[in-house]
Amino acid sequence: MTTDRDTPTTTAILSVSGMTCAACVGRLERVLSRQPGVLSAVVSLPAERAELSFDAGQTTVADLIGVIEGAGFGARAASDERPDEASGEARQTLITLAVSAMFSLPLLAAMLVHIPGWLQWALATPVQFWAGARFYRGAFHALKGGGANMDVLIALGTSAAYGLGVWQVLAGHHPEFEAAALVITLVIAGKWLEARARRATNRAIEALLALRPAVAVRLIAGGGEESVAIERIRHGDSVLVRPGERIPVDGTIVAGRAAVDEAMVTGEALPRERGPGDAVTGGTVNLDGMLTIETGAVGAEAVLGRMIALIGHAQATKPRIQRLADRVSGWFAFFVAGAALVTFAGWWLTSGDLAASILPAVAVLVVACPCALGLATPAVIAVALGVAARHGILIRDSEALEAASGLTSVVFDKTGTLTEDRPDLTDIDALDGDSEALLVLAAGVQRGSSHPIARAVIEMVRQRGLAVPEVLGFRTISGRGVFGLVGEREVLLGNHDLLDGAGIDTGPLIARAESLEAAGKAVIWIGERGEPPRLLGLIAVADRLRPGASRALAALRQAGLETLMLTGDAPAAALATGARLGLTPEQVMAGVHPEDKIAEITRRQERGERVAMVGDGVNDGPALARADLGIAMGGGTDVAIQAAGASLMRAEPELVAALVHLARATRRKIVINLVWAFGFNLLAIPAAALGVFGPVPAALAMTVSSLAVVGNALSLQRWRPPA
Repeated sequence: MTTDRDTPTTTAILSVSGMTCAACVGRLERVLSRQPGVLSAVVSLPAERAELSFDAGQTTVADLIGVIEGAGFGARAASDERPDEASGEARQTLITLAVSAMFSLPLLAAMLVHIPGWLQWALATPVQFWAGARFYRGAFHALKGGGANMDVLIALGTSAAYGLGVWQVLAGHHPEFEAAALVITLVIAGKWLEARARRATNRAIEALLALRPAVAVRLIAGGGEESVAIERIRHGDSVLVRPGERIPVDGTIVAGRAAVDEAMVTGEALPRERGPGDAVTGGTVNLDGMLTIETGAVGAEAVLGRMIALIGHAQATKPRIQRLADRVSGWFAFFVAGAALVTFAGWWLTSGDLAASILPAVAVLVVACPCALGLATPAVIAVALGVAARHGILIRDSEALEAASGLTSVVFDKTGTLTEDRPDLTDIDALDGDSEALLVLAAGVQRGSSHPIARAVIEMVRQRGLAVPEVLGFRTISGRGVFGLVGEREVLLGNHDLLDGAGIDTGPLIARAESLEAAGKAVIWIGERGEPPRLLGLIAVADRLRPGASRALAALRQAGLETLMLTGDAPAAALATGARLGLTPEQVMAGVHPEDKIAEITRRQERGERVAMVGDGVNDGPALARADLGIAMGGGTDVAIQAAGASLMRAEPELVAALVHLARATRRKIVINLVWAFGFNLLAIPAAALGVFGPVPAALAMTVSSLAVVGNALSLQRWRPPA
């Protein structure tokens, strides 16, 4: 649960049990949305989740749980879920199914051999009112809430068939109890199979939950070790992790060295060597060393906790097409009940046979369950989110996945995205000839910066055994560079515009700068304010292209998307880098500031394009927010999970192409599911009304329909990124 710091608005994710179809989803959303203080309510059938935003001053989580329970469903905070309870519910359903089948099979045999009517009645009654009690309860709560769902249809249909059997026994005719009993048995069997399949769609969160460390960890305190509950660990505590153990917290290694398996968190297949000063993520595995880790974050604030929350949120959201399907499902049960009544009346008027009139009507009620409609989209979304997470892609919500499937162009930031965030410092040109003094000055003024170029300069100074001076009054000048006071000197470091704006003449080194830029290097000017302001020199850095960057751009172009690179570099350096990436001059924009990136994205959107922006999630924040889909390039614990619609756990541009490919595969699965779900009902309802099949085949067909939809969704688990 999270709370907005400026308002009493709270967001909570609740686990909901007892939902059977899309009509339940729609009814529960309506009930919750009508509650005072509730701002939004989104319910997911396959995830069995409700995500709620509400005014904490008007209502509480406990109040909302009470509302859900009053509507006939079970509810609890998602964080309170226990796997053993889910397995217990599954066992209870299986027991109910076994007993129901035991009483129903003799009724099926009664179609071939003589069984007294009173005995058939005795066999059918526990099936109808014990095994079928769940349908009566569900129907009561649905009708009480002013809606109708699958339970209403099943309760109506089987009650009519059971009542027909009772009338036949009392009238001395051969009873037909098998219809009611077998429908209930088959529907319970279908629900059990469907629940198993739905749980398979939620393996993304289950896999992440499995990464949570053991209940106790070894806390280092007072010179000794103490095993304590993970909940007691706080920021700044030191914990000991032995070989083969899962790392329990996000933090920094202060002692020891080990290979760490980060596959389940970052998707990186190969273990990485980690030592003192390196950051580690909770949920990863220490393979072969003894590590002492200073805790940085635990619980919901850790990377693993944020990943679980992100996927849970994404599963609870709905794309536009599913919201339409839910609205249709909300009225579908009333339509089906009317169709069943018309079917009964038609058969009664033409045949005058009560049994011949009731059974087709029952078949209509049973075959038209809107389960497949409710599962068509969210089941696919749930699988897609898990597959994406397994490959190192975190998707904020279903709208982001939907946006990725319809992109027409992808805009890339250069530094840290297409190039590594560790450029090489290649040239130092001091106007007075003292390159070492210039290097120290450049390192000092950038001491307050986290920019990759600053890190490269500072690293070079330290490699030479020099001290990095202190900086005072450090200030970033957006899109141009930095300023700071180093000793008594007011130093400016940045692009040509920065020095030109300060009245510093760059003429003495302009030819040298042009030569460096023509070679594909980025030039950083260094000047000093004073009377008069003066040029001190320049340094040049060369980008390292990220492995796979060229392949990523080629894959996107092959998928029909236009690619574009934006950079603050001078034109010559930008074009040289673009050429190495396979981009044409028209696909490279140089010398751009953050506002220029937004302007370019807006210009493309205004002409009808759907644009993705790929950046580092920090200085590209405004552009990421403006794009139809923002994709934050990350790496390990530095991943900008909250910065954009999608976040890449590894700094690999090829994951952008993989995201687009997966999103398109997801869209195809959703379309197939919806066509199947609508098409099945369009064909099955008239067939049942015409007597083509009876209630028992109808129940079987309804179950097969739902399983086909979930099975199609699960087939997405075989997806692999394109080669």
